Amino acid sequence: MSAESRGPSEDTAPPDAAGPPPLVRLLQEFNLEANRYVDSAGGRNDMHRTDLNALAVIMQHTARDQIVTPGVLRKELNLSSPATTALIDRLHSSGHVVREREGADRRQVQLRMTPKAYRDGGAMFLPLARHMGAAIENFTPEELEIVTRFMNSMIEATVRAGEEAARGPAPDSSPG
Repeated sequence: MSAESRGPSEDTAPPDAAGPPPLVRLLQEFNLEANRYVDSAGGRNDMHRTDLNALAVIMQHTARDQIVTPGVLRKELNLSSPATTALIDRLHSSGHVVREREGADRRQVQLRMTPKAYRDGGAMFLPLARHMGAAIENFTPEELEIVTRFMNSMIEATVRAGEEAARGPAPDSSPG
């Protein structure tokens, strides 16, 4: 009997045939579709996903009145120093970011989004915002409050999982 006629081997079968709960599957599917949208929108505008993520980081920090430096981007996006420099060079060349030296330490480069970045970002994400806005209208304020609480919990859980994954596997504490 050939390997194909026997069905999946133990090496290719999923470890848990039941898989994640349906809600987790939906979150995974949402994440995949959001990534596809970002790739499509960015591709039409000759921007890498990392470029768009960098602009999102800069917007988030700016909204909190926090300074964004190359080091902040490097840490937030988990990039090497050369990759961070290449990223900033791309964003600067495309007119989306300016480098400024302000404050007491003039050696520190601060990154700011340009009006062009806000215009281009708005245009890229307008279809997504429009469709999401229409979908949101189908929910009551109470339902949206619950979903908002849920999504905040999922974001926090994902951040904690990411931090755990970055530390590496936990030492084996089973008796040997």
